[in-house]
Amino acid sequence: MRAARETIRLIEGHSFRVLRWASSLRDAECLVAPGVFRPITGEGTHWHYHPEMELTLFTSGKGTRFVGDHIGSFRAGDLVLLGENLPHYWHTQKASSGISVQWHFSQGHPFWSFPENTPLAGLFKRAGHGVQLSGGLSKKVAAQMAGLFRNSGSGQLGGLLNLLGTLLEGTGEDTRPLSIRSFALPAEGPYQKAIADVVRYLAANFRDEVRLSDLLELSVMSRPTFARQFKQHSGRTFSEFVNGLRLQAACAELSHSTRPILEIALGCGFTQISFFNRLFRRTMACSPTEYRARFRTEASPEG
Repeated sequence: MRAARETIRLIEGHSFRVLRWASSLRDAECLVAPGVFRPITGEGTHWHYHPEMELTLFTSGKGTRFVGDHIGSFRAGDLVLLGENLPHYWHTQKASSGISVQWHFSQGHPFWSFPENTPLAGLFKRAGHGVQLSGGLSKKVAAQMAGLFRNSGSGQLGGLLNLLGTLLEGTGEDTRPLSIRSFALPAEGPYQKAIADVVRYLAANFRDEVRLSDLLELSVMSRPTFARQFKQHSGRTFSEFVNGLRLQAACAELSHSTRPILEIALGCGFTQISFFNRLFRRTMACSPTEYRARFRTEASPEG
């Protein structure tokens, strides 16, 4: 899906950027020196991408995570590694807080002249799909990210190198790829802002009836152009994207709510329970009832 291409500007004397936000992704601060920050306008509130890699940790908040063709829910503690030009967007519910680290070491960058960094090439390639970190690895990385705020100069650069080294320790148990496709979007084109507006609209309104005519009016595209651009850059058709939003919302409610399944399905935007059941089983490899029972079993105390 075409997204707005963000231009990231580094602070003078820095080779990478460390950000934090306390309430909204839109109102972020960039670290200048220990205890010194510069306000910036964050771009995480809409579908966007940039050449820089990014490591983003939510310390509070919850909502829906979009990474490439992935749609999923997130909450406090969510930690994701994003590759170059991988489109992403966090649709938050109310306030959130977190930390983000952004860097770009292109193929000819002096970073790669150190042979110790060679193994990172494989990690950076895997990040093209987005990688969610969990378990002990996530906790260790989160602590190292927070430590970047306490150092400056070579000490901060050393902290980044240690952080990247820790990411290499990840295994299949504590790292999970998110997007099926690997994305590398080109320079900004004529449809990027329009599609970004559509994604934000869908994230906010998927529980209601979504009419293609409204999206065509919003994007100012013909139906063939809209269908082509949406599919080419998201890996999903428009209907698949909407169903993905509705399904992840239903999964979240099934795992934390006792509401009847029919009521949940209708509340998430599905109009036919038979279609909801078929789509759920095809996507989750189990029925909604089985999915809910699994979470209740995991939440029950032992003994």
